[in-house]
Amino acid sequence: MGKQLAWDRIDDTASEMIEASNLIWEYAETAFLETGSMKILCDLLRKEGFEVEEGTAGIATAFKGTFGSGKPVIGFLGEYDALSGLSQVAGISEKMSLMPGAPGHGCGHNMLGVGSLSAAIGVKKYLEETGKSGTVVYFGCPGEEGGSGKAFMAKSGAFEGLDAAITWHPGDMNRADTRASLANYQVAYKFYGTSAHAGSSAHHGRSALDALELMNMGVQFLREHVIPEARIHYAITNTGGYSPNVVQPYAEVLYLIRAPKNSQLEEIYQRVNKIAEGAALMTETKVEIDFVKGCSSLISNRVIARKLWENLHEVGAPEYTEEEMMFAKAIHESVAEPYANLEKFAAMYDKKADKREIMSHKGEFIHRFVLPFHENGSQGFGSTDVGDVSWNCPTAQIYVATWAVGTPGHSWQIVAQGKSKLAHKGMLYAAKAMAGTAIDMIDDPSLVEAAKAELMDTLDGEHYICPIPDGCKPRAIGVKKA
Repeated sequence: MGKQLAWDRIDDTASEMIEASNLIWEYAETAFLETGSMKILCDLLRKEGFEVEEGTAGIATAFKGTFGSGKPVIGFLGEYDALSGLSQVAGISEKMSLMPGAPGHGCGHNMLGVGSLSAAIGVKKYLEETGKSGTVVYFGCPGEEGGSGKAFMAKSGAFEGLDAAITWHPGDMNRADTRASLANYQVAYKFYGTSAHAGSSAHHGRSALDALELMNMGVQFLREHVIPEARIHYAITNTGGYSPNVVQPYAEVLYLIRAPKNSQLEEIYQRVNKIAEGAALMTETKVEIDFVKGCSSLISNRVIARKLWENLHEVGAPEYTEEEMMFAKAIHESVAEPYANLEKFAAMYDKKADKREIMSHKGEFIHRFVLPFHENGSQGFGSTDVGDVSWNCPTAQIYVATWAVGTPGHSWQIVAQGKSKLAHKGMLYAAKAMAGTAIDMIDDPSLVEAAKAELMDTLDGEHYICPIPDGCKPRAIGVKKA
């Protein structure tokens, strides 16, 4: 029976998993506030016979569920946080907020957390039926969006002892990921000045907003003098009030700084700090540098990624009804550049045959094909706290089509499709591919050893150093205290 034991169990629990995904979609809880979503997942784990630990790494909404004993120890990573301001009515192809200003699952994490849990349940069934040695651990990882929950978990040693980690992400095509991601820091710069009447006694004031604007101007000039792969973004989160006739005594800006390597990121961060301090000096204000979170670059393990790719083929993509295809078409037609993602991935490949194969799918509304395996990957320009897991053990992930071709990331279109049959079928497809890969490693210990050897070779003597400084605690950003 082999993998079919796991796949049958995934099918048997499908309706329960779909219900859980839909409920998490409805909760739409943002970073480190995912109490309802966490309860749903913990209850499922307990029902399935996992030993559940809540409050992992001292984070209220982090947890893990464990089943089995012995080697290999394989972790599945789950996420369940939403994005602010992306509330959207489900099942329609036009933008319409369910609750204006409220959060929404604009990255598909309602599916991500449940899909990984479904895979863990499938592997548990396999271990039970075969009696083989192996331990499966499901990690509930909060705050991926803007919180780097896994980095805080890694700092506490949560992923020590894992032989491998597997995860997935919803997307608009099916592929095994071998790309690198950018490490990042998120930092708040808080300027303190002196208020004064802007008309009669402005000379007594020291403008925090002036300092903030000078900092931003300095960073604009810095952009030319950092490596091309680096990214520096910011959001002004407090301008000091609504009264232009008052010299602003306080202003705050939130920066997100990215680079391919942690060492490069640290260098750029220190230069940004100098700019902030210079802006404060110029305006006779004070600046507080408040480190919010950081995450490491992603090291994609090709040994595991190839097995995931093989399992995507072995399971086979789901079939879609005419009604589901029509919904995908309607969403697809709402997108400005519906084939930009397809074209971007085709450009990554050197072989013309691969490029032709990929572009032959232009015109589809939902992708069922699997991208050719890309041995060497490329440099991606997003960031993920999966990176911090990947420095601790061999780690790989897949992307699976759960929404229409061309659906942009962090968009209302993702939220609109989050409770659809497209989403549900893709989620279960991902679960089966991940479970199959874990079983391959349980059955063939040499795969685990090869994956570990690859990681050691990639690290080349380097060791994991968490980018988060001591004393920094996980926190929800942009949430007002009562």
